[in-house]
Amino acid sequence: MFVLIIGGGKDGVHLTEELMKEKQPLHKHGAHKVVLVEKSPAVYEKLTRDKELQPATLLQGDGCDPIVLENASIRQADVLAALTCDDEDNLVIAQLAKFEFNVPKIIARVNHPKNEWLFSQDMGVDVAVSKSHIITKIIEEEATLGDLVTLFKLRKGELSLVEETLKDSSKAVNRPIKELNLPKDCILVAILRGGQILLPNSETILKSGDEILALTSTKCEPILAEKLG
Repeated sequence: MFVLIIGGGKDGVHLTEELMKEKQPLHKHGAHKVVLVEKSPAVYEKLTRDKELQPATLLQGDGCDPIVLENASIRQADVLAALTCDDEDNLVIAQLAKFEFNVPKIIARVNHPKNEWLFSQDMGVDVAVSKSHIITKIIEEEATLGDLVTLFKLRKGELSLVEETLKDSSKAVNRPIKELNLPKDCILVAILRGGQILLPNSETILKSGDEILALTSTKCEPILAEKLG
């Protein structure tokens, strides 16, 4: 999979590092290829000295500039993530990527909650990522320990990002993920354990107290709840 990331801040760097660590081929063309574009010359210079980023391609330039995007091989990208600290820039990048260069999947960061309504498919955004939105949803649903909580919907409600904290009594505790026999439409994407974020694989052993983040089709939510309950 070819992922083009615009913005070399914390989110952009973390995403780049995690994708470069991924050894499994998740795309028909093989393992991940990542290009990270950063506008600030000073920040770019710092990134070039980061050994964790060396497997990725780093480019200095303004992601709102179509020429810079061309130089980053945007026409070959499977996914573009606009992760700058400026909402206006992220929207411009998303629209260029979707409507000018026909990138299949666009992810955009929402920095200010008041701008969230702008980050829609009409504006070129397939998935809008807003930390405040996730927090609000948790509060609205009055999340309690062990409950399956829907954080937000994707693809007009067909997919959900959900969270569940494993109780001591959960049948999933002390078992590897592969033994859960999850449906193909249900993927565990992250585990929060002891203040750390783990990226799970089939061999990962689940522990009591783990906060599980999963991407699942709406119809599979009850199955996931039963598997983790």
